[in-house]
Amino acid sequence: MFIIFIAHLPANGWALWIPARFGFSDATEIFVFCSGMASAIAFGRVFELHGLAMGSARVLYRVWQVYWAHICLFFAVAGMLAFLQINGLSSDDYVGKLNLWHFFEDPIFQLPALLTLTYVPNYFDILPMYLVILAMLPLVMVAYYKIGRGAVAALVATFWLLATFRFVDFPAEPWSDRRWFFNPFAWQLLFFTGFAFIKGWIPAPPVKKRLLFVSTAIIILTIPFAYFRILNEVPELRKIAGDIRFLTVKTEMGLLRYIHFLALAYVAWVAVGQGGGRLLMEGFGGKVVRVIKRVGQQSLAVFLASLILAQGLAVLRDELGLKGTFSGGVMANLLGFAGLIAVAYAVGWFKGEPWRKPKETPGS
Repeated sequence: MFIIFIAHLPANGWALWIPARFGFSDATEIFVFCSGMASAIAFGRVFELHGLAMGSARVLYRVWQVYWAHICLFFAVAGMLAFLQINGLSSDDYVGKLNLWHFFEDPIFQLPALLTLTYVPNYFDILPMYLVILAMLPLVMVAYYKIGRGAVAALVATFWLLATFRFVDFPAEPWSDRRWFFNPFAWQLLFFTGFAFIKGWIPAPPVKKRLLFVSTAIIILTIPFAYFRILNEVPELRKIAGDIRFLTVKTEMGLLRYIHFLALAYVAWVAVGQGGGRLLMEGFGGKVVRVIKRVGQQSLAVFLASLILAQGLAVLRDELGLKGTFSGGVMANLLGFAGLIAVAYAVGWFKGEPWRKPKETPGS
């Protein structure tokens, strides 16, 4: 969530140090993989206890929630930027930077496109991908219960291959042939990998030095073909990076992106120890991890807040004359982090429904 905020904050110097700068995979892979794991916990049990019909109903209810979260996010960001711009509170054209003028200039056509997800600006493209993948979950569970894990693997691989060769995708805007930036039929590969790990369909990999060495080597060897400073200095590497672009492409989840992410995930999994024990030690580090964990537990609300905060704080930074400065970067990023943490704790408090708890009396 913090990395996603950094990546979405316009003109953010801190974005030069996020994982995407040093490898093929980035925070989107983390988000989708963890969403798959979370979905196995949240929905897998419903399928086990109540069957396919009730499990599918639970998933479709979540799809409904994500859909309206996406629509509300669009209007919140677009409305905020329009308000700032028409009132002279923003000297820059942030509406144009998000490619939203088409919507404001021709809403009678773009509003139906927005509601049918045939108009998906790039800034708002993660949630549509996520809800389509969620909608595929009942189909995957049917394949598992009727045939078995082999059918699930074949189904997931088939969809990924169809997306890789661009046989399936969705239009992103009515006035051009641009497609969704994140093809859900490709990205479901990563989602259902995380889902399968939690469900036990894929066993946890053993902790072995050989696997750790291979994974670390993949991460290190990837850097020269991903880090822009190296690519700018070495034309030969830049040419190779271009030649293998079909393996690292983001829209169709290139194979090397998938491999790179799994290598990172394995190294991280080994590093944190059984059950994340090394992260949860007492002391300052453990407290920081607990805060991060709380943010992750409220990922949808935090994600929505991050996209709104990123635009609002960018405008604030720019209007204070701090764009491109060290202090401006520190201010915008730290205020954003504080906002994400505050949202996570506030949403957690509301979800706990404290008004249902009996009131404590003095001395009890």
